Amino acid sequence: MSDADDHKEKMKERQTKQRARVSELKDPEKGLVLVHTGAGKGKSSSAFGVIVRALGWKQKVGVVQFIKGKWKTGERQFFDRLGEVTWHTMGEGFTWDTQDKDRDIAAAQAAFAKGREMMESGDYDLIVMDEINIAMRYDYISVADVIAGLDARDKRTGVILTGRDAKPELCEYADLVTEMTEVKHPFKAGIKAQRGVDY
Repeated sequence: MSDADDHKEKMKERQTKQRARVSELKDPEKGLVLVHTGAGKGKSSSAFGVIVRALGWKQKVGVVQFIKGKWKTGERQFFDRLGEVTWHTMGEGFTWDTQDKDRDIAAAQAAFAKGREMMESGDYDLIVMDEINIAMRYDYISVADVIAGLDARDKRTGVILTGRDAKPELCEYADLVTEMTEVKHPFKAGIKAQRGVDY
C-alpha cells in the first residue's frame, strides 16, 4: 500500500469514528457558560472573537465591562461603530489606579446588577462579563452571587466571564473553561502596550 493510500485509509477510519462520536452529542437547548482565565493574554480578545461569531449569526449581544473604566480600546470603538452590541463600561479603572476599595466594590456590584438584569431579560443570546473574575478575586462581588445570577439567566442566554484567577467554584459550574498560559510577553522586555494588539 502506498503512503497516499495508507493515509487515506487512516483518515477514513478517523472520519467514521468522529462522525459516530458527533452523532451521540446533544444540543443542551440553552446558552452555555464560558470562562476565560489564566495569566496569559487573550482572555477578553477571545471573548470579543466569540461576539463577532454571534453577530455573524444575527444574535443579540451585550457586554458589561468590570475594572477597565473609561480606557479607550479598539474593540469598544469598533463595536460602537458597528452599533449592534449593547455595551456598558462600568468599572472605575485598574484596582491599582483607583486605590479606593469602597468605590471599587460599589462599581463592581453595579456592573453585576446590570449584567444580571441583562441575563434575566431574555433579550440576549450572549453576554460578556469582561474582567468579572478580577472583581471576584478581590471579593468585590461573591462567587455565590455570580452563580446565582447565572442560574437565574434566561435559557436563551450564554455568558462569557473573563479575567485571571477565576474562582474554582465558577470553573466547576461553567460548561467550558479555557486557561490562557503566558509563554512570553513584550511587557517583560520593556515594550509598552500597543494599539491594535493590546487595546
